[in-house]
Amino acid sequence: MNPKIKKLKDEKEKNLDKIAALQERNREIDATVTKLENTDIIGMVREMGVTPEKLMELLDSLRVNPAAAVNAAKEAAHE
Repeated sequence: MNPKIKKLKDEKEKNLDKIAALQERNREIDATVTKLENTDIIGMVREMGVTPEKLMELLDSLRVNPAAAVNAAKEAAHE
């Protein structure tokens, strides 16, 4: 076999190993970001004194009728 082919195949294998390692690191980073975002969200909800039940109610109303929830928020801000 041509030595250049062997060398290129070896280089490709190393690159694939590096890519796999980087992809795994990106998965770890994504998981950490999600965990930190969740912690921030929980902190904001607790800071506002919203119970889990009220939060679920709000999220359900947003899912059913997003425009009504936005309008209610605007009205509350003007009061």
